[in-house]
Amino acid sequence: MNRKLIAFLLILFGSVFHLSAQKIRVLSFNIHHGNPPSEKESVVNLDTIAQIIKNSNADLVGLQEIDVNLGRSYNEDQAKKLAELTGMHYIFSKGIDLEKGEYGTAILSKHPIERVEKHFLPSPVESERRSLSIVEVRINNRKILFANTHLDLKDKNKIAQAKFITSRFKNEKLPTILVGDLNSKPTDPAIVELGKIFSKTTSQNGLTFPQDKPNTEIDYIMVNTSSHPKFFNHRVLEEKYASDHRPLYVEIEIK
Repeated sequence: MNRKLIAFLLILFGSVFHLSAQKIRVLSFNIHHGNPPSEKESVVNLDTIAQIIKNSNADLVGLQEIDVNLGRSYNEDQAKKLAELTGMHYIFSKGIDLEKGEYGTAILSKHPIERVEKHFLPSPVESERRSLSIVEVRINNRKILFANTHLDLKDKNKIAQAKFITSRFKNEKLPTILVGDLNSKPTDPAIVELGKIFSKTTSQNGLTFPQDKPNTEIDYIMVNTSSHPKFFNHRVLEEKYASDHRPLYVEIEIK
């Protein structure tokens, strides 16, 4: 084999390895409908939220507490507006109808969204309805599922909702990233249930709520264990103004 061919193959194999090892950057952020807690309720600042997202350089973003056409946020479609401000693709997933608009979660993606699923989550005890949204995207020429949710505050509902999520993904073959405000501490039953099929980032430095002096871990980024994920650069962003939660960021390698 001549030297030029050997050199070409080394470059080719090196490029393939580099692509396969490339990290997926993920952000989860409960944005409190863009209302900074230190401001009056009438203040909505989506520009700051968008800048945080852009600065993170995340490939995939899960957002919770999103308003669409609500008076308190000046009848703006916040999911659409944040997509415009960040230059990303998006979907909105309704939890409830509110006033003449809707309230729920959103996903932003740098990569085109190829398929969407939306599910309403069970609530054995009467409460605010919650949803699970799932998008399929292609990153590094590989299909990835990205799921976003905001679990209920009530224990019975959280457990039922976590069981719904594990049931949906227990036989899933595609790598799956799950993010969201799960309203649960790491030892709570809902997180234990999700831990049956998902690996989560370390709880060290994972305190995200409240934003001024965080003392609770309730926001999570997880990956199905069958994907053998590796987590890097796990950190809570030093952001105290934009929301009552701090954003959670991690980089993920999936086999």
